[in-house]
Amino acid sequence: MKKTVSKIAMGLGLSIALIACSKESGTVVVPVSAITVKDLAADTVTGIGVDGRPQSAGTITYYSLVDNKVVASTDATTTKWDVAFTSTKILVNSGTSGPGLGGAFVFKGLFDELKTIPTDSSFATDNSNASSFAIPWGSGKGWYTYDGLTTLVNPIAGRVLVIRTASGKFAKIEILNYYKGGVTLPSTASDSDKLTKQRYYTFRYAYQPNGTKTF
Repeated sequence: MKKTVSKIAMGLGLSIALIACSKESGTVVVPVSAITVKDLAADTVTGIGVDGRPQSAGTITYYSLVDNKVVASTDATTTKWDVAFTSTKILVNSGTSGPGLGGAFVFKGLFDELKTIPTDSSFATDNSNASSFAIPWGSGKGWYTYDGLTTLVNPIAGRVLVIRTASGKFAKIEILNYYKGGVTLPSTASDSDKLTKQRYYTFRYAYQPNGTKTF
């Protein structure tokens, strides 16, 4: 009986060790849980212009994935934020958007199945001067599609935003919805609802604080 207990204990110890450390470097790999953020306002619509297009204040909502909170716009030129949202555009803290080590690319696959960032991944940075952003902007180019007939924005299934944070660590984001309450409006919704209830992000993300590329 003692030998059996001893063998079980050794087996458990070995399993824990394998989970806790990578074979290559011995780096501690801590599994991270996803966090869901609901109704994050991103330059919401304030009216309609003479050209019939939605008008807004032109604001940017800065967000810290590290602290899971909105960062004041007065800290836009610091490394306190990791991603920022304005209309359908998502920025990272790098290049022309901020002074951080930020970067991103769009991964095609399922959020839960992205356990480790591929070693051959290339992170882009923001360059607004060239209208080039780490997360491509425009219908069908990055995380969403825009339907001109229904005037609705929908996240593209199987798109994950892989983020290098302002401090050089890593996170993954899945945009779940673009409308207030986390539910896409029906095509028959009023024009007023389609305008005033858009630009409210619901998303989930996982952030790995130890610097590894494993979630």
